[in-house]
Amino acid sequence: MTASRRPPNFSALRAFEAAARHENFSRAADELNLTHGAISHQVRALERELGRPLFVRHGRQVKVTSEALAFARSLARSFGEIAAAADAMRADTAQQRLTVTSIPSFAARWLAPRLGRFIDLYPDIEVVLQSSGQLQDLAREGVDVGIRFGRGHYPGMLVERLMGDVYYPVASPHYRDGALPATPQQLAEHALLRSVEPWAPWLRAAGVEMAEPSGGVLFDDLSLLVRSAVDGNGVGLVRHVVAMQEIAAGKLVRLFDIAAPSPDDYYFVAPLGTAGKPQVVAFRDWLFGEIAAFQRQEDL
Repeated sequence: MTASRRPPNFSALRAFEAAARHENFSRAADELNLTHGAISHQVRALERELGRPLFVRHGRQVKVTSEALAFARSLARSFGEIAAAADAMRADTAQQRLTVTSIPSFAARWLAPRLGRFIDLYPDIEVVLQSSGQLQDLAREGVDVGIRFGRGHYPGMLVERLMGDVYYPVASPHYRDGALPATPQQLAEHALLRSVEPWAPWLRAAGVEMAEPSGGVLFDDLSLLVRSAVDGNGVGLVRHVVAMQEIAAGKLVRLFDIAAPSPDDYYFVAPLGTAGKPQVVAFRDWLFGEIAAFQRQEDL
């Protein structure tokens, strides 16, 4: 192998890829169990070997260059292929593990009830489902797949949109002994349950001039708000995907024929280093198939 074709030091490539993904040497050091100085040294050595800077530095702040970002993404895919090949060679591949993290409402009310079908198709894959609303670093935490609800900006990750959702108000059929609001304007006379997702967009869509509700309990998980609505504590604004089971079971009643599209969507997110693993590919293909079937059923 000639000197011009000799690949750079593998440790330096790993250090650079992690630093580029985080745009932070300290976080890259934590991920690789190294010191900040070791990461800096490895990146400097790689820059000398390649003959170009890979980061723009402003004190301790670093920003990866556009050319270096493309290089880092190529490395991440290569590392993923190496990891997948190593998995295939290991004696314990009879039981593959897949770690999935999802926002709590989606995990409990949409994903978990369907996971049995995935297990039936892939009995050799052990699925670890974690419910978390935090935007944790998937690669650093050893997570293979994340399901997120947002705008799709997850740098350094494979990101694919799954589907959207809509908002509408619901209430228990027993709320106020069945005296439910007959028009959107009557909502001003009722207890409106609050979550971190505001009422204002739906109120505008319904033509209701009313301030954002305040006071009382603020639920940080929409599943908790749904439970409170089922208990008859008020009218809740919900996403369809989260509340459809209770509506189908008659525990909640959808109020009015007005739905406001959510500004956020559900996304499939995977670290570039794990996106090529067989169990991730299998889960991704299964998940998109389930999403397509659900959308046909619900006419979304």
